[in-house]
Amino acid sequence: MTSRYAKIVMTLALAAFAFMVTFNNITDYGSNFAFVQHVLSMDTTFPGNSAMYRAITTPTLWHAGYWLIIAGEGLTFLLLLVGGLRMLGARRASASQFQAAKGMMIAGAATGFLVWFFGFMVVGGEWFLMWQSDTWNGQDAAFKFYVAILGVLIFVNQRDEDVA
Repeated sequence: MTSRYAKIVMTLALAAFAFMVTFNNITDYGSNFAFVQHVLSMDTTFPGNSAMYRAITTPTLWHAGYWLIIAGEGLTFLLLLVGGLRMLGARRASASQFQAAKGMMIAGAATGFLVWFFGFMVVGGEWFLMWQSDTWNGQDAAFKFYVAILGVLIFVNQRDEDVA
């Protein structure tokens, strides 16, 4: 049971994190909107880089991109929350039933991975060259987020034995 409770608590902790990120991005919209604006406009990348054709300088698209990020974070929260609650409900069930209850958690972890790895590392970091900016570079934070998600996902996805 200890392992099952640990999996549930870790999943719910990830859900709490995703909730706080979503909540902060909505209630303090301007702070992180500035981040998205600068990354997409590529205005703090190396001067004269040949990839500036990728820059997005349309405010409507900045907002759309930011809301896409917020939606991904919110979906991560909801899936992890439902996954954690389903696992909690199945904590005394058979190993196969508990394993089946992990589905939403796995979907939530995959969604979070897409937000923070694909969104921040691939799209922001490489396509918009966020790595070139000393001021608007979120790669270190994103790395911490998706590695935590992956660590919990690996642990949660371990098979469980039937409880006595």
